[in-house]
Amino acid sequence: MLLPALSLARRELVRFLRQRHRVIGALATPIVFWLLIGGGMGRSFRSERFSGGYMEYFFPGTVLMILLFTAIFSTISIIEDRREGFLQSVLVAPISRLQIVIGKVLGGTVLAFGQGLLFLLLAPLTGIHLTLVGFLLAAVVMLIVSAALTALGFCIAWRMSSTQGFHAIMNLFLMPMWFLSGALFPIAGAWKGLQIIMRLNPLSYGLEALRSAVYYPAATISHFAISLGVSVLFAIVLIVLATWIATHPTPADYQT
Repeated sequence: MLLPALSLARRELVRFLRQRHRVIGALATPIVFWLLIGGGMGRSFRSERFSGGYMEYFFPGTVLMILLFTAIFSTISIIEDRREGFLQSVLVAPISRLQIVIGKVLGGTVLAFGQGLLFLLLAPLTGIHLTLVGFLLAAVVMLIVSAALTALGFCIAWRMSSTQGFHAIMNLFLMPMWFLSGALFPIAGAWKGLQIIMRLNPLSYGLEALRSAVYYPAATISHFAISLGVSVLFAIVLIVLATWIATHPTPADYQT
């Protein structure tokens, strides 16, 4: 059961590491956003909770951006595999669609988690002093969110045949999810109608769980547990949905 899935996951890792521009782009782009947006908004942001200013507030949001970019863009390989004929070969192999889903999602999850973990080590530069427990809790949250976002990318990319269409969905749907997660501005300070949308956004809970983990033990454990529970449910639903989409083939699945 696991061997085909692990083989597909390993292929994703090797493919990613061999393309240095993807490694640099996936990690450097959020860092540039963090520096530019953090530096530009720093003087306009005031909060007693975040002594390090906007750079400190924006740090967990940048981690979430890294997870989003890496997880989502790793699933573009599904479209490339279809165009190159590799996906068709996998589909006719004597393995189940579930193994394909697990392999693809696992590969993207590991990539996103690894890069997010590297950036998390920069937390002391913003005034965030991670405890060992806080670091481990943050790692758990990042792993769950990475799996959810990779599964989301799988659901979008599975039946698409154009990378241009994937980027359009990314700009129209996925980036607003990040914008409305509380990464750029607190939910409490937003317009009332926007607050409702942000509360319904599952990424908001992933970000809140990450913030609570980063500030452990100062954060409220009950608030962390609720946010983590919603994130786990979000990941499970998307993985189940990805499996359902993969197990209900359409003619596009066999397009050469």
